[in-house]
Amino acid sequence: MSETEGDVALGCLSAFVDQLAFEGLEHACVSPGSRSTPIALAFARHPGITVHVHLDERASAFFALGIAKSTGRAAAVVTTSGTAAVELFPAVVEASMSRAPLLLLTADRPPELQGVGANQTIDQAELFRGYVRTYLETPVPGDDPDEWGWRQRAEFITTTAVRHPPRPVHVNVPLREPLAPSAGIELEQVGGPVASESVLEAMPPERPELFEEFGATAHGVLVAGSLRESEPDLLRLAERLSWPVIAEPTSGLRVPGTLAAGQFLVSNERFVADHVPDVVLQIGAAPTTRAGLAFVARAARLWIVDPDDLVADPNRTATGRVVLPLRYLTVAIDRVSDRNDDGWLTGWTEVDQHARAAVDATIDAWDEPFEGRVARDVAGCVPEGSTLVVGSSMPVRDLDVYMRPRNGLRVLANRGASGIDGFVSTALGVAATGARTTALCGDLTLLHDVGSLVWSARRGLDAVFVVPNNDGGAIFSFLPQRELPEFEELFVTPHGLDLRALCEAAGAGHETIRRADDVVAGIERAHDAGGVHVIEVPSDRDENLRRHAEVHEAVAAALGRS
Repeated sequence: MSETEGDVALGCLSAFVDQLAFEGLEHACVSPGSRSTPIALAFARHPGITVHVHLDERASAFFALGIAKSTGRAAAVVTTSGTAAVELFPAVVEASMSRAPLLLLTADRPPELQGVGANQTIDQAELFRGYVRTYLETPVPGDDPDEWGWRQRAEFITTTAVRHPPRPVHVNVPLREPLAPSAGIELEQVGGPVASESVLEAMPPERPELFEEFGATAHGVLVAGSLRESEPDLLRLAERLSWPVIAEPTSGLRVPGTLAAGQFLVSNERFVADHVPDVVLQIGAAPTTRAGLAFVARAARLWIVDPDDLVADPNRTATGRVVLPLRYLTVAIDRVSDRNDDGWLTGWTEVDQHARAAVDATIDAWDEPFEGRVARDVAGCVPEGSTLVVGSSMPVRDLDVYMRPRNGLRVLANRGASGIDGFVSTALGVAATGARTTALCGDLTLLHDVGSLVWSARRGLDAVFVVPNNDGGAIFSFLPQRELPEFEELFVTPHGLDLRALCEAAGAGHETIRRADDVVAGIERAHDAGGVHVIEVPSDRDENLRRHAEVHEAVAAALGRS
């Protein structure tokens, strides 16, 4: 039987995919399309790769993003040509800005069909310009049937995607018809995988002045922002220096020994005025909250250690910024001598204990659910080894403010571009890696990606979504837009939708929780049942705003007494 164009394409792309698997790729997200047939078949027929099929390309890309964030390894996304490829853009932006490795494989029309009005044909060259590390336009397989060359291309793009810091790469694959292979075609086996050469990262230049300054500074604070990879050894530096640590949940460092009410302290003007640090060492991304941003900007000197080159200095106040992997920083920690606490650290920790006690006493007295308490209790109740995926807007801020330090919890979020789009898909992608997954998001975030819930709820995944439902965008109640006459219509966007009915239509479990003390038990029941569940916690926006204010007032009173 003579080979057709489809046979050659499948042979080349099978070699390409086999090399990707050799390089460590385990997951591919595929959406249906004709032009991408050889790519989809190559992934589906490879025994070492799990294929996740998604109707919606945008959801598919965010699902792959969840896999990449959960595993730290590249995940592939496959689309057909035209607007299908454009649908990947939001996830590509998030992956680029949060430093996650995605392999974007877009099928395309061959060169002779470009620029002549061919159906489903757009200019896909450099489609994600600025948000991918590398763009590769392959030849049409029939023009270059050398399967060894296709293995070399796969090896190149895989190592490029995971090079520090990891970022997406885009491979555009033009294909000619016929796209399906001949029935019964026997693919020739060629050699074996290309062996990757070990790439050693050069040690960054020494920065002795950084460590000299730390050693000479008694009154400093270590602020840990979002980190792609946690580095617990960093806490040894703070211990040696007798500095307090304010750690965001997404840093992986909100553990015992760090401040339990740090965001309440830095948002209290009286406390901050009496505790202006000489140096702030910021590790990772810039702080999430406005109070956190204002605090680091207020320091006499701000040093930023930026492992993923995020820049991370929106106030433009940094004394210096050092771009280096955190493991190099931890090697240098032993150069810093232990310092006795002169009262600086004790002053922070004692006040922190008073503030934490005031927070918990206040919110535990309310029978109706309060969104801050929901965030605290979700983070506190899931067992060790779990992953909590938290949505942008209010949930990530509530978690930062109210979460108690604890061990054994990994917190992930799409904080690169901080969008709410694709959240359900991202969380389900995390669940697809086998991680015990709980997700915390607002009602609008759930609805924005409800198509992924409808598509995936019956597909054997286990994930529990905890959704404070305030019928709109509560975050705008904390912003100046609340004074505008168009506030409800243009910003809050109340929806009035029945989440139970949506879950029933999708095949997802649903429970409404109306008492604060019942939230934890509801989460545990949902996990025990297995599958995809939504725990809906109704909340009143105006009451939520008042209660946030009451908690801050209780903390202020406690600080006044301390």
